[in-house]
This record gives sequence, structure tokens and C-alpha cells, in this order.
Amino acid sequence: MRFFESVAKQIFQKEGIPLLEGHVANYPEEAMAISSEMNVPVVVKAQVLTGGRGKAGGIKFANNPGEALKVASEILEMEIKGEKVNHLLIEEKAEILHEFFITVSVDRGARRPVILASKEGGVEIENLAKTNPEKIIKYYPNPLLEFLPYEAREVARKMEVPSDLISPMGDIIWKLYKVFTKYDADTAEINPLVLTPDGLIAADAKLVVENDSLYRHEDLVQRMHYKKKAVDFVQLDGDIAVIGNGAGLTLTAMDMIKLNGGEPATFLDIGGGASEQIINQALNIVLNYDPVKVVFLNVLGGITKADDVARGVIAALAHVKRDVPIVIRLTGTNEKEGQEILEKAGIPYETSMEKAAKKAVEICNELKAEGR
Repeated sequence: MRFFESVAKQIFQKEGIPLLEGHVANYPEEAMAISSEMNVPVVVKAQVLTGGRGKAGGIKFANNPGEALKVASEILEMEIKGEKVNHLLIEEKAEILHEFFITVSVDRGARRPVILASKEGGVEIENLAKTNPEKIIKYYPNPLLEFLPYEAREVARKMEVPSDLISPMGDIIWKLYKVFTKYDADTAEINPLVLTPDGLIAADAKLVVENDSLYRHEDLVQRMHYKKKAVDFVQLDGDIAVIGNGAGLTLTAMDMIKLNGGEPATFLDIGGGASEQIINQALNIVLNYDPVKVVFLNVLGGITKADDVARGVIAALAHVKRDVPIVIRLTGTNEKEGQEILEKAGIPYETSMEKAAKKAVEICNELKAEGR
């Protein structure tokens, strides 16, 4: 049984193999929210049980949540070698200095495990095996004896990696062999294993487990069944992003926008107990969503505290690159403190939802008249 990359990486990480931060997304809005929360350039990767997804366009990069939404939508509409893409892995984009290749598999002819490794990894590894097979190192561990760290370092030396990489490379090879034996694998592979300024990192992961042993690994099988997460973000056809703390309040704000002649671009419910971090995340989503010309943030503080909202707004605006006007209606718990924070930052606000909605529509109409 072959496992999705996201599942294989959970196992690799459990065994101590270094990885980048990554999260599974089932639809574009979730990819956008994950990108916003990570707040770094990301790579969006199709999760399929077939090879060649990179060449097929199943791996794309995004510099902000808006781009993540776009490329996630594109990838989720794809079929790769006849397999429909149903979910994605969103990972931090790595600064790659070099790519390596390591796999542990079964040599059927020799009837024993074999480690294959090369200092040249990536999508062209299959061509390398055909054109320059001497560049791929083969090492046969004794399956009746424990595979020791010094043996893994010997494989690294034969790969002719720089001396300062022999120990960390050997450590990853040793841990990958541990995955192979512990999980009754036919194949445990990292391609590419990348060198970054922070060290070696498994940028991809492949794990194929012998079917007859799956009864011993029921937890692995369960991990293949992803549960959809509730996402309180919906794309609409307008140009005014609407954010509210509670579905009813958000819908009411949308109605007020419509009543004043505007069109909502989003429905984004941040929930009844939204923290500063959630406010920041929500604003990052809509401020990086290209159709949005104006943001209408409608908060009636109950469990949500107005001062947390104010700090979240300031944090989001400090990092956004797009110049998008934001209209805030802020009242409720700790409203005085929240309003003072906004005033000190020079950010205007309203206490009336009606006035704030009308103002948002007016600003949007002005921008349209200017051709923006």
C-alpha cells in the first residue's frame, strides 16, 4: 500500500527525519487560510499516489495567501495520470542549495534490502539511473544484523558529499532504514533530500508498505482517511470583503453592504471568541485576495475582545503589501481600549454597523470611479 506524501512525512518526522512545516488542505479556501497562518512563501503540492506530479504541474509555488488560493484551485481541478487530486499539502518553501536522493527498497534478485543514494536528486533521477548508473551508490545491509550508524555514514562517504555533511547525511540514511524495517516497507524514499541554509531536509517522502503487514499498522491506514475541516470563508462575486465575529453578524453585514448598493467579495466568520491571531489571519486572507477593493470588519465584542481585534488589525496591516482600505465597526467588550489602540495607530473606526457599511460602499465606488 502506498501512502500519500503527507502521511509518509508524519512517519518520517516521528522517526526524527527533519521536515519543513506543512499542513493538509482539502479545498482552495483552506489552502489560503493555511498560507495566511504560516505567513511565508509556500509550495502547494498535489497529494496523489502516482509519480510525475511535478512534471504534470501538480506542484506550484505561492508567495501570499491570494496566490495560494489561485494555485490550489488549479491543482484541485487536475488529474495526474488518471488520478483526481482531492487534497493538497501546503508547505513552507525551502531555499534549496542542493538536491540528493536516498531510497531503501527490496532487491528481489538479491533477496535483501538495498540502500540507493546519489548526490544528484530531483525529478531527473530516473534518467540518471539510465544514463549514469555509476552515480547511484548501492549498499546492502545485512537483514539479520542491526544496521548501525557508522554504516550509514559509510554510505554518505561513498556519495562523496562534503565532509561536514557526512554525519547529518548518515543520520538521515540510518533513520530512513529504521522507517523501512519498523513499518514493513517495500520502499522508503526521500527525493529530493535538500540542503538548505538550515541543514538537510526531506522535501518529499515516499512510503510503500507491504500489504500483508497492514494489520500491524492500522494507524497508518487510518491516516489515509482525511476529515474535511469546517472553513468559515466563502468566495463571492463582489469586491468588498466582509468579516464578522459570528455567522449571523457576518450575514447581517453582507446585507448592509447590499442595501447600500455594494457587493460582498467574501463571507468570513472569525467566530465568537476570535483572538488577536485569528483577526490577523482573517485580514491576511482577504487583504491578499485580488478581487477585494475594500475590507469591512464588523465586530460586536462579547467573548471577542475589542482590544484583541485592534491589535490583530495593526499586526495584519504592518505586513500586507497591497494598499486596501479597511472600514472597521468596533464595539462591545473592551471597546474603549480597542478604540484607543486604533486611534493611536491612526486607523479610523465606527461604532455603527450601518455607518460603517455605507462608508465601505462609498470608498469602493470612489476606487472604481478612479479606475482602481
